Order: sequence, then structure tokens, then C-alpha cells
Amino acid sequence: MTRCGSAGAYDSVAWVVDWGLEHRSIDNVTAIGVDEIQYKKGHKYLTLVYQIDKHCRRLLWIGKDHKKETLESFCDFMGEQRCQAIEFVCSDMWKAYISVIADRLANAVHVLDRFHIVMNLNKAVDNVRRAEVKKLKNDGKPAYLKNSRWLFLKKKKRVRGKSRTRLRELLGMNLRTVKAYLFKEDFDHLWSYKCPAWASTFIDQWTRDVMRHRSLPELKKFARTIRKHKPLILNYFHAKKEFSSGIVEGFNNKAKLTIRKSYGFRSDNLREKALYHSLGNLPVPDYTHRFV
Repeated sequence: MTRCGSAGAYDSVAWVVDWGLEHRSIDNVTAIGVDEIQYKKGHKYLTLVYQIDKHCRRLLWIGKDHKKETLESFCDFMGEQRCQAIEFVCSDMWKAYISVIADRLANAVHVLDRFHIVMNLNKAVDNVRRAEVKKLKNDGKPAYLKNSRWLFLKKKKRVRGKSRTRLRELLGMNLRTVKAYLFKEDFDHLWSYKCPAWASTFIDQWTRDVMRHRSLPELKKFARTIRKHKPLILNYFHAKKEFSSGIVEGFNNKAKLTIRKSYGFRSDNLREKALYHSLGNLPVPDYTHRFV
């Protein structure tokens, strides 16, 4: 499905994809992951729904944009009976997703995506750093935080060599960024818990500690978000950590690679054919591989 492929090759692949979609079964789907990827500049998104059951992992459905109506269309596609049979849903904190999942997939345990939670925390820490870099400059103070972004975004145990020495020096300074970084490192302990009750206690204590710091409004905003969505975050532990962002992010990376390989195809239909061909785990007719 590349730009240099012939029309005949495309027609063959498109026929196989269409046959596979027609003959695949979408019954017995009990776990799904929902996420969006940008396929074009200008905030052009696709909503991708993956089946993430242990016995079957595949791209299940593609929707244009990432609005509430988009996920509603997926539920319409599945039908009420299949929607009620879904036991686990993994998604990010996008308000539209949360609303539809609560309404249309009410029997499912909704697991908030760990990857996006950590991503939002990193964004908050980086916002603290950006603001402090600007303030240091305006106050005429040394640029202590110059070229330090990745030092504070990486986990401490992954910082090596000269970077580790510099991080150690920065951690000895009384900077807002350092305080935010230490809170970020501490938050990582959440994922080590197995019991939802202990995880809940940790979230309560961590958010209280953050809210006591007047100098960290960026992190306070994140803490309020965590408090608001705590029941859905705890579902990660209720689901015994079996459903997380790892599966979905792996699929997303393959989807982005497929879209890059398909560069040059302007049609939405062609793009979808390429994604289903690569990630749909579709059945194929026996005679596809026969040669006479």
C-alpha cells in the first residue's frame, strides 16, 4: 500500500480487505482500547478502536475525528448486545470518550490509560520548567535550567553519565522545577501497588501534598484532574493491571508507520484499507495464496 504500488496491486489488497471485513467475526469481544492518532497536519484525527483480548488483538474499527459522535458511531456499529458484552475499556481522559463509555458501555470496567496519565504529568512538570526559565531570565539570574528539559522528563534511574552529574547538581538547588520533578518521581510509585485500596490511599496523600504547595499551580491542576478521575484510575488495579496503554500504544505506532508508508494516498478509504490490511488480523480466502 505504498505510493509506488500499481493500481492492480491496490485493487488486489482492497479486495482482500473487503472480503476479510465481510467475513470476520466481531462477536466475543470483551476488551477494547480506544485512542486517537493524528493522520494529517491541522488537527486531523482518526479514532481507532482495538480489540485487546488475550485471545485476539486487532484493529476493530476506524472513525473520522475524535468527537463524542465518533465513538457513538462505533457503538452503533457494534450494536447494543455486543456493547453490553464488553467487560473492559482502556482509554485516555478525553471527556467525550468518558461520557460515551459510561453511557453506551455501561457494563465495562473503564481503565484510564496509564500512558496518558504519565504524559499529562510530564507536561505539567515541563510547564513548571518553562515558566521558571522565563522568570530566571526576567530576574537577571543565571540560566540554571538551560538545556535541562529531558533531564526532568526522564526517570532518574535512566539518566546516565554527565547528565546524571548535572541532574544531581540541579536537585541541590531551591527551584520550583526541582520540587515538581520530585513529585513526578514519587508519583511513579503508584504503579507498583497491587491493591486498589492502597493505590487510593497513595493518590489521596500525593494530591494533598501537591495542593499544599502554592508555588506549583501547574502541578495543582494535574492533581485536581487525578482527584476527579480517581475511580477510573483505580480500575487499572481492579483489572489486575491486565489492560494498559502498552497494547494500544504498540498498535498506534504500527498505525502511524502504516500511514507514513501510505503517503500519497489522499482518499480516506485508501487509508482505512491500508490500516485494516496491516492491523486488522483479517481472514483471507483460501484461494488468495493458490497459484495455477
